[in-house]
Amino acid sequence: MKKTLLSLLMVAGIGYAASAQTNNAIKIGVKAGVNFPTFSVSGLETNNETFKTNTSFYVGGTVDIPVSEIFSVQPGLSLIGKGAKQEYSESGMVAGQTYSATETSKRSLMYLELPVNLIANFAVGQGKIFVGAGPYYAMAISGKDKDSSAGTINGTSSSESSESDVKFGSNSDSDMKRGDFGVNFLAGYQLNSGVNIHAGYGLGLSDISNENSSQFKATNRVFSVGVGFSF
Repeated sequence: MKKTLLSLLMVAGIGYAASAQTNNAIKIGVKAGVNFPTFSVSGLETNNETFKTNTSFYVGGTVDIPVSEIFSVQPGLSLIGKGAKQEYSESGMVAGQTYSATETSKRSLMYLELPVNLIANFAVGQGKIFVGAGPYYAMAISGKDKDSSAGTINGTSSSESSESDVKFGSNSDSDMKRGDFGVNFLAGYQLNSGVNIHAGYGLGLSDISNENSSQFKATNRVFSVGVGFSF
């Protein structure tokens, strides 16, 4: 992961060196918005589990480094919420008794994320359309699990809930890995005043799960929409 981080910083440095050959100014930007993260999971042992989005937020800044009249390199740093909502349901009959059970687990994660995107800009109307993509490296700084369950046996209902902190690390006592690596995609429209609206998608490529299974894997998926301003 350290090599990944160094590679991203190197790409940003190359962009800065290339910007010296253009007449366009480097611009600082800020952004914020809403995230709709979930996990992409493979190797589940049952078909009764589903993973849904867990709404969160992001705030961050960018440095737009022009390398030509159209293209720019844009490193940034964001505080970004990820995670997922997991739902499980089961019903049937055991020893002549009918039962049903539901469980909901909500994992909310907060990351510091460093993306380095290549942006293409196209003048349209009173501003420009921009599209881009590039790698990111993120490190989890906090996490919270909220679990709830409810069940019914022969018409008698019960429920319970719990809350705990997520343990990060690479050993068997940890809940998940701290590092995350993937690819970003983004698009938006920016007015000449500097105000912009944008949408993005983060495609996690690294397995963040610490499950003791060669089959089970989990990666981050994040769709986001937001607004920003470029100075």
